[in-house]
Amino acid sequence: MLIEPATLEGQHVRLEPLSLAHLAGLCEVGLEEEIWRWMPQPVRTPEEMRAFIEAAVKAQAEGTALPFATIELLSGRAIGSTRFFAIERVHRRVEIGWTWLALKWQRSAANTEAKYLMLRHAFENWGCMRVEFKTDSLNDRSRAALLRIGAKEEGTLRNHMVTASGRNRHSVYYAILGSEWPTVKAELTRRLHR
Repeated sequence: MLIEPATLEGQHVRLEPLSLAHLAGLCEVGLEEEIWRWMPQPVRTPEEMRAFIEAAVKAQAEGTALPFATIELLSGRAIGSTRFFAIERVHRRVEIGWTWLALKWQRSAANTEAKYLMLRHAFENWGCMRVEFKTDSLNDRSRAALLRIGAKEEGTLRNHMVTASGRNRHSVYYAILGSEWPTVKAELTRRLHR
């Protein structure tokens, strides 16, 4: 698995390497409280957005993550962010997460296509045998979205994290296996071309 910055482009979105060049654009669309409701650490100010980006870029430099800015192709605007992390080269496993989209683009093709592009990269470029996801057990929308893209629920880690509010978060894990990718890919392709 050669983990290096890449640009992944579809019909609706482009995922490009996240950098501080995206700060102003992400601040324009990404400081609303509702966006960060289920994240362990919310981003509410430009300074917190800068710290979010800097932490992602640092993890990339350390080889533990590959973060992206999600760009809407139609407007060229940054509309969110996502990343690969928990990269396990020996076990050919990676997690997709830290995903957020501005409210206007939630429940649009943007998230589905971003996941499709990342899954295709993980399975077809890196040869992953497994791609993982996790979400807050209370985040019904995220849980339904993961099932819609073809991920299988695998279990719940109880009291897995402490959120910024002090609440103990249970995290539900999902995964797609390499052997499942052809079926998942066909269904995602069908959905994106509807």
